[in-house]
Amino acid sequence: MLAREQEKSVIDQYQTHATDTGSPEVQVAIISERIGQLTDHFKTHQKDHGSRRGLLMLVSKRRRLLDRRVRRARKKLIESPSRGFNRPDTEGSGFG
Repeated sequence: MLAREQEKSVIDQYQTHATDTGSPEVQVAIISERIGQLTDHFKTHQKDHGSRRGLLMLVSKRRRLLDRRVRRARKKLIESPSRGFNRPDTEGSGFG
């Protein structure tokens, strides 16, 4: 578990606005910090399988958050023709 000071510094570093504490960017940063701490823990406690399960769950959660961000960004690009993105079904896009 992260100490309050560590979590506060991570939030300050990755927040998108002054009151942001739960955006996907902040969540991924906090989870990544916890994963790093658990990785160091396993260098001395190889047989701690309970914590290893927690580590695997954190890695999965971070992966899901990152995948969701990619899907939303891609969807936003496709739905926004004003950004200059040529969809494959439009003429002159270069897709055969």
